[in-house]
Amino acid sequence: MHLIIRATGAGAGMLSHLLAKNPNNLYDRTEKEARVRIAFTASSEEEAEAVIYVTPDPVELVKGDSSAHNDITQYINDREFVTGSLFCSYIRGALGTALNGKPKEAYLPWVTQPLQLELSFGPVASNLPDRTVEELFGALGYEVALERGDAEYTFALKARSSVRYIRLKGRQTVQTALQQLFVLMPALDDYKHYYISEDEVDKVRRYGAGWLEQHPQRTLILKRTLRFAGMIRQYEETAAKELQAAAPDGSGIAAGQLAAAEAASSASGASGALPEVQEAPKVRLNELRYEAIARTVGELDAKASIVDFGSGEGKLSARLSSVPGVREIRAVEPSATAQLRAMERFAKLEGRPGAVVPEPVTGSLFYFDESLCGRDVMILCEVIEHIDEHRLDRVIDTIFGQYAPKTLIVTTPNKDYNTVYGLEQEEIRHADHRFEWGREAFSAWCTRWTEAFQYTAEITGIGEDSAEYGYPTQMAVFTRGEHLQ
Repeated sequence: MHLIIRATGAGAGMLSHLLAKNPNNLYDRTEKEARVRIAFTASSEEEAEAVIYVTPDPVELVKGDSSAHNDITQYINDREFVTGSLFCSYIRGALGTALNGKPKEAYLPWVTQPLQLELSFGPVASNLPDRTVEELFGALGYEVALERGDAEYTFALKARSSVRYIRLKGRQTVQTALQQLFVLMPALDDYKHYYISEDEVDKVRRYGAGWLEQHPQRTLILKRTLRFAGMIRQYEETAAKELQAAAPDGSGIAAGQLAAAEAASSASGASGALPEVQEAPKVRLNELRYEAIARTVGELDAKASIVDFGSGEGKLSARLSSVPGVREIRAVEPSATAQLRAMERFAKLEGRPGAVVPEPVTGSLFYFDESLCGRDVMILCEVIEHIDEHRLDRVIDTIFGQYAPKTLIVTTPNKDYNTVYGLEQEEIRHADHRFEWGREAFSAWCTRWTEAFQYTAEITGIGEDSAEYGYPTQMAVFTRGEHLQ
């Protein structure tokens, strides 16, 4: 992962002084679990370019983390190798002088002098569509160019890589440009490797000074950097107090800024862009899925034994434990870490009247387990989209041909609805999704499965309906033919 800072024109030669790095020397340090190097590929009065390159040590990343030994995530997680929150933490020490605007006294006047800059960084793993990424940086006055690598697979997976490289051009001070990147890089990735505390609020406040309050995507930025309603509310209150202190009589520019901040705060709650901050937040789609599945199971005649495949942390299994008529639930999950959390959740059901305590089972759809055969209900809640599409036939053959449940319930995202979320045609909702089907594709696959096996299927939707795009989640309930009962 890298960040390249290029300055051209008048004042370009000041770049090395503002970064406090000798252009003739290689900066080479170890920060936490990564090696950070800074080299100047150009250094003159009219052109200067600094390349910041970070190489994480994958072994050091998991040392001392006991949870890493219980899960395979450490082998497939890409977040240690993209320009997100980890990358910022690696390079913060090396760029501290520039971020704080404190070079040697002779160069202090250049801290506030805009330079013609070109900033290039990547790889970026983001679930934001290209249009939103362009808006985030375009609103700051940058020309934005996005590049994607070609994705070549030996089987049908996807035509374009989800990884992007971003190039920005504009006139800005080095300090402000870096502060903007340190706020927006983690917002792009929407992944935090650390606990979000008051320190994070303070960092966003300091680095966002002078530009974040006026940014048209301010609400989105705060949501993706601070995440939690309490942290966002604390940021809003601190910002309001600072503006009020700047103009205690309520006059002048600061008063106008205060009114704008208050209006933005109330608008963010009213528009639903920050649902967590609302007094009466909307029900999450995940909760609606669990509710729909539990209702469907409750209406079945045969529901005594249930298999919840890909049960994760056991939320759905725990919900099903109180459905009348359910006698046994097997929560099948390959991740040991998720299972440990599920077991903690299941333990709380012990002794609860009318509740069935689910049984955690280590397993996968790719490994046949004879003990799961002939159950009343089998559930795949948001599971199939995490499987390579070319491997689905094998999975379905196992389910219908060998496990042969009386009822199979499958939920999966509706790709058509992604437009409502502002995603582009090629974008998917989650980085681990191998595919997403629209309504027509899902219906075609369901028909293919029912024709191959003695099942019928009823397709419904979950969530807020759109007349044009349908529901955000698709659900199919497969029922085994009577002659096989």
